[in-house]
Amino acid sequence: MQKILLIIIGILLYNINSIKACTIFSCSRGEEVFVAANEDDTTPFTRIWYNPATKDRYASVCFGAPDMQIAAAMNEHGLFFDYAAANYDLSKLNLTNPYKSDIMWEVLGKCKNVKEAMVILKKYDYISQSQVLLADKEGNSILINPKGITEKKGNFQINSNCNMINGKLACRRPEIANEMLSGSKENNINFLKSILNKTHQEGELNTLYSTICDLKNGIIYVYLFHDYDTVYIIDLKTELKKGYRIENLADHFPLAFAYESFSKNHSLYLKESIFQEMKDKGTTTTADRYIAESETSKNKNLDPALLEVALQLIKYSWNEHNNGSMWDYWFSKPLGYEIIKQYKDSKIDTAEKLLKYLSAKDNIDPKLQNFMYEIIGFTTLVQGNKISAKEFYEKAISNPDQTYPVTMVRGKEMLKRINHLE
Repeated sequence: MQKILLIIIGILLYNINSIKACTIFSCSRGEEVFVAANEDDTTPFTRIWYNPATKDRYASVCFGAPDMQIAAAMNEHGLFFDYAAANYDLSKLNLTNPYKSDIMWEVLGKCKNVKEAMVILKKYDYISQSQVLLADKEGNSILINPKGITEKKGNFQINSNCNMINGKLACRRPEIANEMLSGSKENNINFLKSILNKTHQEGELNTLYSTICDLKNGIIYVYLFHDYDTVYIIDLKTELKKGYRIENLADHFPLAFAYESFSKNHSLYLKESIFQEMKDKGTTTTADRYIAESETSKNKNLDPALLEVALQLIKYSWNEHNNGSMWDYWFSKPLGYEIIKQYKDSKIDTAEKLLKYLSAKDNIDPKLQNFMYEIIGFTTLVQGNKISAKEFYEKAISNPDQTYPVTMVRGKEMLKRINHLE
């Protein structure tokens, strides 16, 4: 289990919006306005979640990894964004006014077009080691990174990055996209799909899925695992009417050997299998079954998977009760400390049951145990039990030498706020 927590902590310390390598471009020609993207990474199990409009936010659809961090999104007014990894040294930039959460999530919920988004973006420093393309149905697009904002010139704009090949940077993906867009006057699904096909990746780093968004008509064409012959079409207006929900992207596609093999060989496959069983057979029943199995099982991967399941339940619950937003606390964002919305949810109950079971096991690594105490502190606080939350947070940071730095930072911050409420 210690190994899996090191992976978890590594994710926490890795910068937010850390999609490994993607190819994204906007194209507006004639009456057509499209954005297309290859999403390249090492983790399958992509999620889609639909967020109906509220009195404070526009409706939207989001694509992201199981951690529910948004990789790409589009709102009901045809405003779209998508990230590509970048390599900015933030310590060398004078970034003194960051937004307290994910600024692109704020833009998605509050803005109809790039012009409105610029008002928000110019108020804050962009502090992510990524570059994001923002585009609207009027044909405007911009690139945003820690060094500033670049507006589109001409009828297309590319957001991409380079690969390290034999120790040298190779930028063929953006070069190919630029050559194809510059060398043609076309702007249709088949043409854009051909660019995605020419720039997709295979190997350890794969194109997990691809999208072509018709921003004027609110239609999204989705392709799984660089198979451009099979498409899942999203009519955003129609799907938003069905209400809030989280879906597995792969469930919308027929079985394919390449994707199935890639997924089954991934370290998160057992967690995903247990999580799917919870959806099919019930959260509590499934959790109880695997707790019983854990007590006698020699499978060293089971307990780490149960820890991942507990965290996934919290991420799902937070997303559902906070209008589709990511779990800011998990990513140590300032907003994650400011507002802990209190609510009741069986997913939180089950997550807490799993965490209490795992944290009480014999011979558990102290740092891992304290990490679990921290997360239990959060779940009890969400459920309105400040006394219990305080006790668990105090336990989590009681011995600094046996506490992960991220747990120590978050634990101290939460105790300060809990004490202030007393």
